[in-house]
Formats: sequence, C-alpha cells, structure tokens
Amino acid sequence: MTTTLTPPSRIHGSAPVSREPASSSSVTKVHPASKLSSLLSMRELPVIAALIALVLLTWVMNPRFLSAQGVRDLFLNATIAMLMAAGQSLIIQSEGVDLSVGSILGCTAFATGFLFAANPGLPIVVVFIAGIVLGALLGALNGLLVTQARVPAMVITLGTLYVFRGGLNWWAGSTQYFAGDRPQAFGDLGVATIGGFPLLTLLAVIVIVIVSLYQRYARSGRDLYAIGSDRTAAAVYGIPVAKRVFMAFVVNGALVGLGGVLYASRFNSVGATTGAGMELDIVAACVVGGVAMTGGVGTAYGAAIGALLLTTMTSALTAVGVDKFWQKAVVGALILIAIVVDRVSSMRRHEALRKKGVDR
Repeated sequence: MTTTLTPPSRIHGSAPVSREPASSSSVTKVHPASKLSSLLSMRELPVIAALIALVLLTWVMNPRFLSAQGVRDLFLNATIAMLMAAGQSLIIQSEGVDLSVGSILGCTAFATGFLFAANPGLPIVVVFIAGIVLGALLGALNGLLVTQARVPAMVITLGTLYVFRGGLNWWAGSTQYFAGDRPQAFGDLGVATIGGFPLLTLLAVIVIVIVSLYQRYARSGRDLYAIGSDRTAAAVYGIPVAKRVFMAFVVNGALVGLGGVLYASRFNSVGATTGAGMELDIVAACVVGGVAMTGGVGTAYGAAIGALLLTTMTSALTAVGVDKFWQKAVVGALILIAIVVDRVSSMRRHEALRKKGVDR
C-alpha cells in the first residue's frame, strides 16, 4: 500500500500551491457568477472600500484635500511605506516578520547621502544599485540567522533592528546629509511627475505589481504560502523551506534598500534617526491590507493598499483638524478592527471547509 502526499496549500489567497501542470480534462469553464463571487470574496476589497469612503468623506469636509497637489502628496507620502509593505508581505506570508526594516531603510538612505557627498559626479543609477545591494545584504543576514539558528524571525529581527541601528549611529554620528549634498537631478526625482502622477509612486507601483505576480504565479512565490500554512507539511512535500525563507528576506531587504534611496530623494535630510519606528507602521499596513500574521494568506498589493490607507487616514485626520493624539488612537482602532475582521472571516472559512468535508 502506498501513501500519496498532497501538497499543502493556502486556505485563502490568490492561488493554491501546485507543482504539477493541470491536465486538459481538469480545466473547467468559469461562469460570470463565479467571477463575481471571487471578486466579492477578495480580502483586499474592504480595504479598498474603506480607502474610497475615507477619501470621499474627507473631500466633503475639506474640498482642498483632493486638489492636484493634495493628491500628489497623498501618493508621495505613501510611496515608501507601500514599497516596504510589499516586501514585508513576503516575510509574513511565510509565517515570519521583519522588525529591522526601519533600520535597514535608515542605513541605505544614509549610504545614499554618503555616496553622493563623497563622489559628487557619481551616476544616479549606481547609487540605486548600491542601495538595493546594501539592503539585500542586510536582508540576507536576517535570513541566514533565521534559517540557521532556527529562532523565530521576530526575535532575530528584533535583535538586528538594534544592531543595524547601532551600526548606523556609529557610522553617522551627528552627520546629516541635506538636499545640497545630492545632485539636483536626483532631488528632482522626488517631485517629478508623469501625466500628473508622481514618478516615485509609479516606480513603486511597478515593483509592487511584479512582486504580486511573483507571489501568484512563480513556484517559489506559491511555496511561501505553503510554508506559512504548514511549514512541516511543506518540508515533507519537498519544498526547500530554508531556501525560500532566506530568499524572502533577501528580496524584502532589496525592496527596503530601494525605499531608502527613494527616501533620500524625497526628503531634505538623512541621518542616524532616519527610518526609526517605521517597522511597526509597515507591519500594521500589512495587517490592515489583509496579510494574516499567522502566515499563508495575503498579497503584496493588499499590503500596499493597507499602507496607502494608513497614510491617507493620517493625512485626512490632519486635514479635518483632528489632534495628533487622536490620530494615533484612530489608526490603532483600525488595526484592531482589521485583526478582528480577519479572525472572524478566517473562522467562517474554516467552518465552511469543515462542512464541505463532512458533506463528502
């Protein structure tokens, strides 16, 4: 008697994990009703609806909120957080979390300022590559420690958060690099637009789309969902768990590194405190965007929309004159609501699957 192993798969998400191509006989026609049902069941749909409602409500209360400059500022303020949330989604979907992203962003942003100050004629593309590589190397260190030490990612990255920040404090000291230390062309990237749409945001959206397609269609991307759903079963099935988790940290670090370069272009100064405290904002964006902290569920574009919602909410509350203290309270309440909604929907799906199993 032989035993057949079936691949672990996500309970929710974009596509199940499968290592075998579907046969022609298994292809079924998808009816419009099924497409509509699939659309309405998207985990990201409530976030999109909340974002639209928030923007419209704020616009009614303050018409200047949706001025041309106001819209550009909304996107620019969210760009770096969207990019970082997309990278963080790779870690969380594999049942981990990276708390060092704020420190990595600080290191790459300061390195960008340092390179331009030390080499005024340095091509901009070289600085972009250097920032991405530095971020990837720091991410690789995280991945190596997590996979080899077999310690939860939260514990490891909590340590590297302080290690990276301490290294940056030693390197930077009291030094800060300002707009005058960078080429004018590099600073112009932070305000450049294409058809009225911010160039930095367009770049971030392209990267987020690529990451989302990777999650849905690439074998290694789908493997991360399987690892997050059931790490032991994924290993039994033959998925190289350590390799996949390691690469997730590398890619996440590279995206944060890119974010650091964009930060140096967008803002007027970088120093030892750049990026401090951003890690919790990024994790919150992922949670609000439908990425489950238990792993196996969520998308990069959902996390990015979550980041856009949180930054828009802060801007909206400021636009209507809400005190900063209450802004934090409202954002915290939104995160709690997102967790409760995610938990309830997860329990309902589990119950539906259980009933289907009983019916069979």
